[in-house]
Amino acid sequence: MQAPFYFFTSVTRCSDLWVRPFEVAPVPRDRWRAADFVIAEVVGQPNPLYRCETKTGRIAELLPGDLVVGAFGERAATLEGVGSWSAIGADGEMAALTGAGLFGKATSTSLLLPPFMQLRYRGHAVRAGRALNMADFVAPVPEAGPAVPLILVFGTSMSAGKTSSGRVIIRELRALGLKVVAAKVTGAARYRDILSFRDAGASAVFDFVDEGLPSTICPGERFAEALDRMLARISACQPDAVLIESGASPLEPYNGTLALARILPDTRMTLLCASDPYAVVGVQSAFGLRPDLVSGPAANTTAAVALVQRLAGVPALNLMDRAARPALRAMLMAKLALPGG
Repeated sequence: MQAPFYFFTSVTRCSDLWVRPFEVAPVPRDRWRAADFVIAEVVGQPNPLYRCETKTGRIAELLPGDLVVGAFGERAATLEGVGSWSAIGADGEMAALTGAGLFGKATSTSLLLPPFMQLRYRGHAVRAGRALNMADFVAPVPEAGPAVPLILVFGTSMSAGKTSSGRVIIRELRALGLKVVAAKVTGAARYRDILSFRDAGASAVFDFVDEGLPSTICPGERFAEALDRMLARISACQPDAVLIESGASPLEPYNGTLALARILPDTRMTLLCASDPYAVVGVQSAFGLRPDLVSGPAANTTAAVALVQRLAGVPALNLMDRAARPALRAMLMAKLALPGG
């Protein structure tokens, strides 16, 4: 009998599921765990969200009846949708909460978006009678290298320009002759973000999927352990500088507050990507944190830049505008104490 064809989503990239055989078997509901690898059948009426990001980062269009491999997780996106694996009922009906293969029951969605791709639970990925979990595939942590200067990019919300700004910074650092490693330490799984960092010139890229998490909505202790492992992997690469993106915003339930507390002591420069000038004031008020620079939609025009400076007393640059690059490069050189900075 021919083996079924599976679409392996990008959360499976930390595993060997497409290399070594596994069985598909239902697991009793009370034994389900976050980050379990599961197989689901695509159901419902297709729309533009009926697609997945595969283990290579490419996008595959899906149709009802297709089988897709992902992992149980949680999402709490302010602009798109909220859901959790723990909300899945006995009927096994669920959704792809992200295209990267984060599976759960949607509990709140934006009316501006089509419904998430609908799925039906077919079973867990099982070997030797044991359900497989992302944590089973976490690689050993290498010996950490010396401390490395960090550039932290964080935001007021999703879609605030963090990844786009990160790419620009990586290109500037590479133009200065530096070896750069990039990482995304919080958020919900999406491979294309860190792949774009690699395309921009980062010599290596990491995120929390490497540490067995489909999203960073998880107990703080588990997140802290995963973050420490990730930072050790980054340090072992011995880069000259590290670009770190903290996904979503610090106040969302992705453990952003813990990430900032761990990362800030080694941070040389902070970039806040904000949805508008007033959001900059909100982050400053909530955290008492004054960023070194503001970008994103809050700096799209000269009027926005002037308002950021007036409201928050922080410089702002539209990093999508090449005219801003000399000022960005000068700031990077000064913050990293590079010759001529």
